[in-house]
Amino acid sequence: MSLEEPRLTRLVEQIERELRLAGTADRAVNEKRYLKSELEHFGTPVPKIRKITRAAIKPLDLDREAVLSLAVTLWSKEIHERRSSAVEVLCFRGKLLQPEDAGEIERLIREAKTWALVDPLAVNVTGGLAERFPELGEVLDRWAGDEDFWVRRSAMLALLMPLRRGEGDLQRFARYADLMLEESEFFIRKAIGWVLREISKQRPDWVASWLESRTSRASGVTMREAVKYLPEARREQLMAAYRNR
Repeated sequence: MSLEEPRLTRLVEQIERELRLAGTADRAVNEKRYLKSELEHFGTPVPKIRKITRAAIKPLDLDREAVLSLAVTLWSKEIHERRSSAVEVLCFRGKLLQPEDAGEIERLIREAKTWALVDPLAVNVTGGLAERFPELGEVLDRWAGDEDFWVRRSAMLALLMPLRRGEGDLQRFARYADLMLEESEFFIRKAIGWVLREISKQRPDWVASWLESRTSRASGVTMREAVKYLPEARREQLMAAYRNR
């Protein structure tokens, strides 16, 4: 089902109204400060954003064009909760997306400028799309060398879901992580450690071996995240090597 302009407008207004009513002024102030956000905030918790968004679209048999139109329209206003709702729309109906939609997702990532929006766009939306369409590896390769650190972070996080299951493209992640390992940007360092930590739940030996030859290059943030679930002796050995580098 497509969404003609009047119906789209009504749906977006309904979602925004419910998001606003579900927020609190105190939370809005605190969240805006915590995220260092330049957007307007209603102070609506993420579970409520998800519930409101999904309740609004679940009864509708939206086609791909309608999903994109709804997400883009929600995103167009500089309100954090509307943009979070746009991300939920893309997550909930992500199976409708096609490879050519990667460009639109990239635009949203560039405009997001906060992990709270970037990460679900990367992990769930881009990640799901890349799993279904492996040819998007070329897009991720380009993202990994992008000037925008949020785009670089997204290249790695888009690989997370299958790696977490013990599947996925280890070599592509290792290539990206090697490329970014010595960056000073906190959100890059954190992302490398985060993905390594999740990989270690299924492949602890691989993670330990990969880190062993890189303790002199990795940051403390990366190391502490990456070794969190490794066996204690291996964890202590790697952290000692990091400290004594």
